[in-house]
Amino acid sequence: MGDLRVGYCNFCDIIARRAEADVLYEDDEVMVFRNRLHWVPMMLLVVPKRHLTQADLWRDMGHVGEVAVRMGQQHCPNGFRLLSNFGLDAMQSQEHAHVHVIGGTFLGEYA
Repeated sequence: MGDLRVGYCNFCDIIARRAEADVLYEDDEVMVFRNRLHWVPMMLLVVPKRHLTQADLWRDMGHVGEVAVRMGQQHCPNGFRLLSNFGLDAMQSQEHAHVHVIGGTFLGEYA
């Protein structure tokens, strides 16, 4: 699981360039980088630069949603999924809001 130390946020470190990431897109509000996990050929993380919870982000996807769809279309032209994990039972490892863009292969049935 991720590092959930109080006051620490790995994604905030990446956004501030204190931690390394393979950044594919960045603007004033959003950063997109490759996930370090490789469960499928394409796993991107679309992250608002402002620290939000998952619930706060999903109440208003706005620009983050727009960028997530654009990255999916660009990097997974045959199809992709957008997903987020909410809570420990769903394996959420980072408090900082984010959307996964996964694809690059046939994803099969839902779990």
